[in-house]
Amino acid sequence: MMIGMPFLVAVVPGFLVLLLTWWFKKLNLSLVVRLLPSILTACTSIVLFFYGYIEVRGFEGIAYGFLAFFLLCFSALSSVIATKSFRAKQA
Repeated sequence: MMIGMPFLVAVVPGFLVLLLTWWFKKLNLSLVVRLLPSILTACTSIVLFFYGYIEVRGFEGIAYGFLAFFLLCFSALSSVIATKSFRAKQA
């Protein structure tokens, strides 16, 4: 429960960030625009971690830390989607 709930809370904005990044890539926007959801999610993750560590503390603070970790994972995946090209090689 301690890890499950922060993960489930992070899934909704995480998939939203992944979908937004994929959509920006499909529209062939610039790299800065494609990386914007990833950067904003990483900043939010850092703020949530420090809020849980400094202000809340205790078990609820650990839950904020887990939430920040899962959001950071979604942010890393979003940046990979934004920068890599997934085209199949032609033989």
